[in-house]
Amino acid sequence: QVQLVESGGGLVQPGGSLRLSCAASGSIFIKFISMGWYRQAPGKERELVAETSSSGRANYADSVKGRFTISRDNAKNTVYLQMNSLKPEDTAVYYCNAAGNHWGQGTQITVSS
Repeated sequence: QVQLVESGGGLVQPGGSLRLSCAASGSIFIKFISMGWYRQAPGKERELVAETSSSGRANYADSVKGRFTISRDNAKNTVYLQMNSLKPEDTAVYYCNAAGNHWGQGTQITVSS
């Protein structure tokens, strides 16, 4: 059984920063698989924000390039999303994904003054 637990969400002012964490447990070792962060805003479809391959190569949505950074700590079985220069349009529920199959419960990010 695989469990992904996100943390680090909350309310932040425009221009601020947050760091999300996704801790994986169970029958999964993230060093062997791709990991990603997705988000879903109200009334919109879930979209890819950033992903990192098992080799560490990263891919970002155009809307977050230069502002967000995905990273992983394989020893801790944890993936991170550093979010800088946050904008109101970044407001959404952010989900961690493992190997395209497993999802976390989501964490709310609200960017508002």
